[in-house]
Amino acid sequence: MKIWIQNRLQQHTGFLVAWAGAAAFLSYFAMYMFRKPFTAGTYDTIVSHGLDFKSILVISQIIGYAISKFIGIRFISSLQKKYRYFSYLACILLSEFALILFALFPTPFGGLFLLLSGLPLGLIWGIVFQYLEGRKVSEILTVMLSANFVLASGVAKSIGSWCLQMGVNETSMPAVIGIFSIPLCFVAVWMLEQIPEPNNQDVLQRQLRVTMGTENRKSVFRQYGSMLLMFSLIYIVLTAIRDVRDNFAVEIWHAMGYKGAVSLYTMTELPVTMVLLISLGMLFLIKDNRKALRVQFGMIGISILLFLFSTVLYFIGSLPPTYWMIVSGIGLFIPYILFNGILFDRMIAAFQMKANVGFFMYLVDTAGYVFSVFIIFWKTMGGNLLSWLDFYLNICLIGGSLLLILVIPLWYIFKSSFLIRKI
Repeated sequence: MKIWIQNRLQQHTGFLVAWAGAAAFLSYFAMYMFRKPFTAGTYDTIVSHGLDFKSILVISQIIGYAISKFIGIRFISSLQKKYRYFSYLACILLSEFALILFALFPTPFGGLFLLLSGLPLGLIWGIVFQYLEGRKVSEILTVMLSANFVLASGVAKSIGSWCLQMGVNETSMPAVIGIFSIPLCFVAVWMLEQIPEPNNQDVLQRQLRVTMGTENRKSVFRQYGSMLLMFSLIYIVLTAIRDVRDNFAVEIWHAMGYKGAVSLYTMTELPVTMVLLISLGMLFLIKDNRKALRVQFGMIGISILLFLFSTVLYFIGSLPPTYWMIVSGIGLFIPYILFNGILFDRMIAAFQMKANVGFFMYLVDTAGYVFSVFIIFWKTMGGNLLSWLDFYLNICLIGGSLLLILVIPLWYIFKSSFLIRKI
């Protein structure tokens, strides 16, 4: 059976897309069952100085993520393929162990255990993406993987809410869901291991991907530092908006009058996911890497305008809450997913870099998550006059405006680097 699967994967592109896409989706979906269910709880205990327990947990997990992203700049960019399987499972099991400790000792060590749980999970994206990058169909596979950003988070919160309604207490719920998700992790990573390396046609069109040593990383940073700076600034804004939307969705929906609707988190994200799958997945049809980058920049600009326009309409009362969350979700997640691999995959091919996507992703992710911690901490400690809905609405309006401003110099840097303009 295993040999038959491997032969089919090498001989049939359609089978490869279906298998690899499903494996990538399941492997990251399973990770979300360790990362996000706790956000379904309210943890409304005030600890000190107006700081509530849930904010401590969210901030702690994001700090763990930020640390892991910094570690991942080196670890993921230099990870050899023979260690992927072990690395994935080790990260999952370490996270579950921390969640068990959280269930046993929620206070006063809850924040520490959520930090320890988030730290290994932050490496999962880079491990999984190594199986997908550098292929003619990388866009399709990346979108299938990235659909988890929207769909899996909603499912995790729905499952968490259901467990709470069934009588599982808030501190035990994350560990319980994690335990039942472990078998899915083993199945998913086994499926990933069956995926063949990119073939000659893939390498010809998308450039051979290599592990990166210290000198290689320094060389890439010296050559493309200005672009990486702009990438990081844009990604900081996208991550801050996305993290508030994701981690405090329960509070945001409650403030909009939708309290107790367990399925709402999943149902409102389904249309967002479908739009992402179709619009971004079709990018694989563009063979020329420079043209693909031009199209991606156009999509980023249009998406930011859609995000900002829908938020303004909601602000003035012309757009219902559910439609705002769906439309603004599309506008937010298209550029977010493009910056989560697709853009860098094409950039490596266009520049013919000796690099891999993991290096770029973890570089910008580090900046994004560090700032996300700052934003949530500031809201909790200094912005308590605003509800999470009002706070989210404000950062959408301010962040959307900043994104429009930042995209312009990034486009100029690309043009001056002869990446986009015709030669």
